[in-house]
Amino acid sequence: MSRPRALITGITGQDGLYLAESLIAKGYDVHGVIRGQNNPRRELVEELVPDVHLHNGDLTDLSSLLRALRDSEPDEVYNLGAISFVAYSWENAALTTDVTAKGVLTMLEALRLHSGDDPGRVRFYQASSSEMFGKVQETPQRESTLLWPRSPYGVSKVFGHHMTINYRESYGMHASSGILFNHESPRRGEEFVTRKVSKAVAAIHLGLADELVLGNLDARRDWGFAGDYVEAMWLMLQQDEPDDYVIATGISHSIRDLVRLAFAHVGIEDWPRYVREDERFRRPAEVDTLVGDAAKARRVLGWQPTVSFEELVPMMVQADIEALKAGWR
Repeated sequence: MSRPRALITGITGQDGLYLAESLIAKGYDVHGVIRGQNNPRRELVEELVPDVHLHNGDLTDLSSLLRALRDSEPDEVYNLGAISFVAYSWENAALTTDVTAKGVLTMLEALRLHSGDDPGRVRFYQASSSEMFGKVQETPQRESTLLWPRSPYGVSKVFGHHMTINYRESYGMHASSGILFNHESPRRGEEFVTRKVSKAVAAIHLGLADELVLGNLDARRDWGFAGDYVEAMWLMLQQDEPDDYVIATGISHSIRDLVRLAFAHVGIEDWPRYVREDERFRRPAEVDTLVGDAAKARRVLGWQPTVSFEELVPMMVQADIEALKAGWR
């Protein structure tokens, strides 16, 4: 019996790496789409998941996605590729739209053409986002909550989310979306606030920095561990019927809570003297509070988070301490 095959876009990112590792451990033959032959993150993928087969491709190029599908012949496709830094999306709204919105359509269309007369033979996962809720209309947010995005990134994710539903309903594709709330890890990009905090606190602890500059300390998010969340992605594609699921812890914390916990890990209680707020880091349209209701995922998928916020933050700070120390050697 042949091994199941999976194709992952966005494999160079935090989620792509965790998902690839998880699928390989489950016995999958894993393939990844990577943009550009000289992609600086190619070496990271090859180091962390050397068993992955990489294909050059781009979410804005239909022909490259068709080639990747032809060469990998996957049973499952995980579309994680996106321009995912919210602040960047205001500076580059058109590019964000091309990749994060229209890229979903391009991937779905490539998959439809590849599948031919059997549209459900390849199962598809779309990485939707809690940023779609934006100006939240109810708390907590669930699958039925009205979407009201407040950034070009959020708007693009709404487009991709509804396009996935449309292809499912129009063509009979096994296409599911995971509305993932914030999920972090030591592999999170340094531009994201959680990693910005963990790295700065590690540097302050080691005497390499003396200040952490942030925007809105009162913004609240529902933070979980990325390793838990990729398991939910896989579970969605194991269901007989495709559907959409909120994936969240159901607990919100403020950025102030995040900072306090990070400094506590290195024994610093008087953390405010190291932190400065700067209006430049505030969003043009702020998303104040996000917290998800993952009751459906618990009921249908049997999924629940295993790593708490109180475990996640020290994990990230400690990883950055070790990384900075390794840089001295």
